[in-house]
Amino acid sequence: MQKKKLDHLTPIQYKVTQQNGTEPPFQNEYWNHFEEGLYVDIVDGTPLFTSKDKFDSMCGWPSFSKPIEDEIVKEKIDMSHFMVRTEVRSKEADSHLGHVFEDGPEELGGLRYCINSAALRFIPVRNLEKEGYGKYLKYFEKK
Repeated sequence: MQKKKLDHLTPIQYKVTQQNGTEPPFQNEYWNHFEEGLYVDIVDGTPLFTSKDKFDSMCGWPSFSKPIEDEIVKEKIDMSHFMVRTEVRSKEADSHLGHVFEDGPEELGGLRYCINSAALRFIPVRNLEKEGYGKYLKYFEKK
């Protein structure tokens, strides 16, 4: 198994993705960010979510109705902190991303992927091609 390169991570990014940490609500980079673009795994750059599926859940963390592809994330039972929750991890890098809850908007499928900003890197639509994510422009085409 190939070892992950982690030297580019800040202390909070490392704590969240590698030690299953959680950043403070309302004090993170993307909780109220609504520019069009792609959210990728901070560890390996795998596309995880689009801004098209982001909504304001008023919880203080970025919330998405679904991942860009179902098989790009994996779910795991989390019984820490005296709760039973469903943890969300990236499939390839195995980064801890956050949790998924069944209290999302019904019109968007009913799920709320509550994700730590520290687990994500945002790429604006205008930079997708330049950063090698051109094939994801299809998610932002006007219909």
